[in-house]
Amino acid sequence: MTARIINGQEIAARIREELIPRVEKLGEKGVCPGLAVVLVGEDPASLSYLRGIARGCEKVGIFTETVGLPPDVTHGKLAARVKELNNDARFHGIIIQRPLPGQIDESAILKLLAVEKDVDCLNPVSMAGLMTREAGFFAPCTPSAVIEMLDRCGVEIEGKRAVIVGGAGGIGRATGIMLLNRWATVIMCDYKTLDPAAEYRRAEILVSAVGRARMIRKDMVGPGAVVIDVGVSVAEDGKLSGDVDFDPVSQVAGMITPVPGGVGAVTTTILLAHTVEAAEGLSK
Repeated sequence: MTARIINGQEIAARIREELIPRVEKLGEKGVCPGLAVVLVGEDPASLSYLRGIARGCEKVGIFTETVGLPPDVTHGKLAARVKELNNDARFHGIIIQRPLPGQIDESAILKLLAVEKDVDCLNPVSMAGLMTREAGFFAPCTPSAVIEMLDRCGVEIEGKRAVIVGGAGGIGRATGIMLLNRWATVIMCDYKTLDPAAEYRRAEILVSAVGRARMIRKDMVGPGAVVIDVGVSVAEDGKLSGDVDFDPVSQVAGMITPVPGGVGAVTTTILLAHTVEAAEGLSK
């Protein structure tokens, strides 16, 4: 068996194509979807991510602006800036790049985000809405990307046994909740799970979000499983890698996402989709 490769780049391109007429329709009403990105300091990984967001926004027609602040910014100044963005009609979505420096109370800052503009589910109120399946809140972009990829590949979620590797982490936990909301039977695994490989092998949908290169080996995956690799790290050979040992696992899985070119590409595009949806909601 050779797995079907789930091409995140292709899925992302289709989503962007679907967003363009929605953005044009908003334009007819004089509305241009706007996304504000709050960046404290100049972390190279964050800057690379933001360049990807900017390219995606340009392709779709979304206005985006990076609100750059120095690494020694005070909590009070950051809080004031977030409140300003909440009230700025140019922006329909706001994200805050994390982690924030030590002098910042990150939890308090995230609670300031207006939920109607919280397009990556950073405010704990938004996460509560996800857990209770209440309408009006945005789910986190990476878990949303996982669900989107499953749906677009025709994977039936309801009733399937889904195993989350890294279930204690934020991405793993939210992905598990979203799969549970779709009536999957969800098993959350982490470092204290007894015999985790046995749990992985039983998965019909296996999602790994750990960030440990090639930790999921061929003998840990059941035949025909759908394998979604969220983790990104650098392997010993210096190459960018996911949590899954891609080539060997591809020989047993039914479907599999690559790294790069998998979940990450869709995650950025989901952020764009949430921004457009926020603009639609705020312009009614």
